[in-house]
Amino acid sequence: MSKLDTVIHAPNRLQICAALSTSAELEFKFLKEQLDVSDSVLSKHLKTLEEAGYISINKRSDFARPRSWIALTSLGRKAFAGHVAALKDIVSGLE
Repeated sequence: MSKLDTVIHAPNRLQICAALSTSAELEFKFLKEQLDVSDSVLSKHLKTLEEAGYISINKRSDFARPRSWIALTSLGRKAFAGHVAALKDIVSGLE
């Protein structure tokens, strides 16, 4: 049986990982809009995920405007898949 990952388990971090799992990378502003949170709230969650090695943040300029692009690392993809498996185990145990 898989174990829940306490880093990913927080609702906003779970949503961040879910969104990132479908793309190579996503822009900070897009994630902020999807989660409907402030810059500071998103930054805090991204920092937690980055410290765990689950995401990488790449800052680059597009049209002279700095932007942050976030991607799941291979460790992050593995951790997210394990967390989803643990959630499925819990749900299937209820049937």
